[in-house]
Amino acid sequence: MDPELLSMVPRPVCALLLLFPVTEKYETFRTEEEERIKSQGQAVKPSVYFMKQTISNACGTIGLIHAIANNRDKINFEAESSLKKFLDESVSMSPEERAKYLETYEAIRVTHESSAHEGQTEAPSIDEKVDLHFIALVNVGGSLYELDGRKPFPINHGQSSDATFLEDAIEVCKKFMERDPDELRFNAIALSAA
Repeated sequence: MDPELLSMVPRPVCALLLLFPVTEKYETFRTEEEERIKSQGQAVKPSVYFMKQTISNACGTIGLIHAIANNRDKINFEAESSLKKFLDESVSMSPEERAKYLETYEAIRVTHESSAHEGQTEAPSIDEKVDLHFIALVNVGGSLYELDGRKPFPINHGQSSDATFLEDAIEVCKKFMERDPDELRFNAIALSAA
């Protein structure tokens, strides 16, 4: 997360996927954060595309959907793209309705399952307990949002811009790491211009 290394990432970065360990410390923080936001409130722009995760072990797929859905204006989809069709059809739905729709959306389910089996390690079964989780960090309308389908709502981490998004998102990643300083299982993936 060194500035010199970050300078090698192609710009602009439109989203960051963070893979992190789900530990007892994280779960305690997550519960406290949720209660704090419920009592104090937060501003979330209505244009933020957010969905719940109801499919086990699909956090990577949900993270990618969050990253792409909140950057549709920067992506050129193929004419018959199943993902574009899913996003177009679900844009007016609630986060819960989007989750239910994804459960029945055959094209994405098949892609998710085939991709899970192409990796270098064996994919966990849908019922297996996994202690790693993906979230997406995106800039929507000048605010940095954490999108995690396990949470009841997006988390607004404050102001950001296209020019500062990567550095702003890395600061959020550092907070995840600081909460669990003995953990090494963190990975960040930037979605940027080719």
